[in-house]
Amino acid sequence: MPSTTLAKLSLLLGRLLEVITVTLLVVLAAIVVLAVVFRFSGNSFTWYDEVASVMLAWITYYGAALAALKRRHLGFSGFQFALGYRWRLAVFWVGEAVVYATFATMAWASWFVLRVMAGETLVSLEWVPLQFTQSVVPIGCTLFLIAGMLSTPEALARLRRGLSEEQEEIAEEIAKADQRGSGGGQSQ
Repeated sequence: MPSTTLAKLSLLLGRLLEVITVTLLVVLAAIVVLAVVFRFSGNSFTWYDEVASVMLAWITYYGAALAALKRRHLGFSGFQFALGYRWRLAVFWVGEAVVYATFATMAWASWFVLRVMAGETLVSLEWVPLQFTQSVVPIGCTLFLIAGMLSTPEALARLRRGLSEEQEEIAEEIAKADQRGSGGGQSQ
């Protein structure tokens, strides 16, 4: 039962992060297009560079949390799966500990930084507080930690089976191709 709950939470968080990330990408693309149009018309936005860089940071943090949930961040599964079982487990847990410690430290430290920024605003948009624009750091780090914790049980199970995610995907695609080749999925 807990694995079903984890799967539902993981799916819900994944959908939320996808919506946030795609929305940020679409808004950033719209801002860039509008900025180009206005620049050519001789009426450049004074706030464009600052807002675009903030949005890029937001996309990075929310996208990183999504990548963590799907276990698509940087990894060395080839190295890890070349090791013996005990070493593989040890490397897995050391890696998890390093990632969790790093993001927990970043989340914790960024709360202090936000307090230091109290009362400060963007240079070009003085009504936008820096605490709002920089809040992505503790929020993104916390989401990354939650995503990592939700995806760890499946990653550990895959590790115990001795197959990397890439190997499982390849096996699935081969099975699908075999099924299509045997007439299971072909329409004639």
